[in-house]
Amino acid sequence: MSEYTDKMSKAIEATEREFSKIRAGKASPAILNDVRVDYYGTPTPISQVAKVSVPEPRMLLVTPWEKTMVDPIEKAILAANIGVTPMKDGNCIRVSLPILTTERRQELAKIVRKHAEEGRVAIRNIRRDANDAIKKNKDLPEDEAKKQQDEIQKATDNAIAEIDRLLAEKEADILKV
Repeated sequence: MSEYTDKMSKAIEATEREFSKIRAGKASPAILNDVRVDYYGTPTPISQVAKVSVPEPRMLLVTPWEKTMVDPIEKAILAANIGVTPMKDGNCIRVSLPILTTERRQELAKIVRKHAEEGRVAIRNIRRDANDAIKKNKDLPEDEAKKQQDEIQKATDNAIAEIDRLLAEKEADILKV
């Protein structure tokens, strides 16, 4: 039973991570989380080769630990195709985030809704797996099986409500001008 609730909370966390990658009007270091830099032949997360800070509301400052990593980091940010253009500034890289247009905000809101629906589907799949496991267990008395199915449904409802809450927060953040 607890394994299924753990899986549901992991699905919520995965949805939350997807939401953090989508930028609203302000800069967040999470935007660069998926950027991989070629560090001596190994694709490495940007957070392991540089410090990412937010000096201004719409600017990220990437300061590499090694001066030789400035060019590879700049190339990696460009290759990530996240809608930003990095600019070298001495030993660091400035990434300014453009102002979002209304159309772009609506596109991002659609993407966020899609990620939320994927999270809901994942939770429903976990519920189905749990119910199948309960039905396959012939040693379980009928009233106990019904009780466990009710608990799974409550956990499912709570998880979906949490995703809906996260969706509402992110949509409001994106659509706020």
